[in-house]
Amino acid sequence: MKIEKWTLGLAAIGLVTLSPALLAQDAVPQLVPVQTALTATTISGYVDTSAVWNPGTGNANPAPFAFNAGKQDGFNLNAVDVKIAKSEGEEAWAAGYVVELSYGPDAEDIDAGAYPIRQAYVEMRMPLGNGLNWKIGRWDSLLGYESSDSMNNPNYTRSYGKTFEPTENTGLLASYKVCDSLTLEAGVADTLNTLSLNSRSDPGSPVIESKKAVLTMVTLTAPDSWGDLKGSKLVAGYDYGEGNSGLNENGTTGHDRQEVYVGGTINTPVKGLTFGASWDWIHHVDIIVDSDSAYSARYVDAVAAYASYQVTDKLSISGRAEFANGPGLEGLLYVDSEEANGAEEPTKFDKVLALTGTVQYQLWDNVITRLEVRWDHAADGVDAFGGNGVPGNPGSAPDKKNDVLIGANVIYKF
Repeated sequence: MKIEKWTLGLAAIGLVTLSPALLAQDAVPQLVPVQTALTATTISGYVDTSAVWNPGTGNANPAPFAFNAGKQDGFNLNAVDVKIAKSEGEEAWAAGYVVELSYGPDAEDIDAGAYPIRQAYVEMRMPLGNGLNWKIGRWDSLLGYESSDSMNNPNYTRSYGKTFEPTENTGLLASYKVCDSLTLEAGVADTLNTLSLNSRSDPGSPVIESKKAVLTMVTLTAPDSWGDLKGSKLVAGYDYGEGNSGLNENGTTGHDRQEVYVGGTINTPVKGLTFGASWDWIHHVDIIVDSDSAYSARYVDAVAAYASYQVTDKLSISGRAEFANGPGLEGLLYVDSEEANGAEEPTKFDKVLALTGTVQYQLWDNVITRLEVRWDHAADGVDAFGGNGVPGNPGSAPDKKNDVLIGANVIYKF
């Protein structure tokens, strides 16, 4: 049999090689893959699913933590994530890339207007000192104890601190490992809050060409000489820049959003037992100058404590206690409305306490299975959860001070 022309063409450009046996005799072509620039590329990802039950009736006002809306009393496909990446090599001037695509309701919240692109960046190393690393493009936010990926967290549901934090930034990020115990990160991004690709401000807000967000992070890691505490981490970050829309005296959008994060994980002398803690503080200022000049400062802060115990190679138990407080940053902790002096005023719900317990067991290879119980309590003493009907329609007003979630989470990693 003659070798087809298309086969010879593929061989000519290096996509396939022809075996010696094929060249020596008239035989069926045997295509042998060759190493190309794609050899170092990896493909990974996950499929994240859940089943949720909220005891009682009425789900018009679920607890407002991230990725919870619309999942009550049923089965859910949370997200499908695929990451294609080539890591930096060992050479001095190394380079690589990451392209991560995500789909599903959680992905839409993570990606904002960039859906389905979650991350897409080029990473480069410069041989300065221990190596200066750069990322340019869209990358996961530096802030937070928890990840947007549920499988990387001790619990299935997210904390309020994670809820308030941005998920993605678009810009330039530099990182430098001073030593094994100290890593520094600093970057410049278009905005602090997660918006669509290449957005310079919130929709409807004027663009200030010279305004950019500044992001910083410091990570301290306990050295081996600390014995049982080795590997413990303390992380602190501060971001400043463009936040949500507001007007200043020039009629342009405000530039007064600050985000502070401090968190850490402590290893203990008890094998498999770790503790963690986090604090998030976000401050945002709106300044509107007109005939009725107004100044509005909004903030939110959230604290959380974590404990995890790896009982066996397959079984782990994790718990989280958290408290969030803030007068309605971006409306997240305000619900419904009430009649006051002839006008509709927001019902105050700006303090929430939550307790979460999770049992994780790996019965199948590459599969994470978890059972979780969570309790959210409106610490203001107002009804903040529940309610029948559709949110925003008559009959949907909250009628509970407590919200209970019982959930099962199954994730396949590949």
